[in-house]
Amino acid sequence: MSQFIIILALAAVVISIFSLVFTFSVARERKVVRGELDTKIPESVKDHPFTLNPVFLSYIIGLGVVLLFIIYLAFKFY
Repeated sequence: MSQFIIILALAAVVISIFSLVFTFSVARERKVVRGELDTKIPESVKDHPFTLNPVFLSYIIGLGVVLLFIIYLAFKFY
């Protein structure tokens, strides 16, 4: 196995573990507020509705990883 594959595999494992922990923390919060239909939106989310959105965060992180990969390949082969 090449060193690059090992690094990518480790990155995938770290991201998977982080995602699992984050999912469990969100599920735990959901159990706490299960009885209420509408809950108050936290002030931090009101102040930054786009930066705290996990979908946007995953797009930004994914774009960063792809850009790093392109830069790596550009320096390696050119």
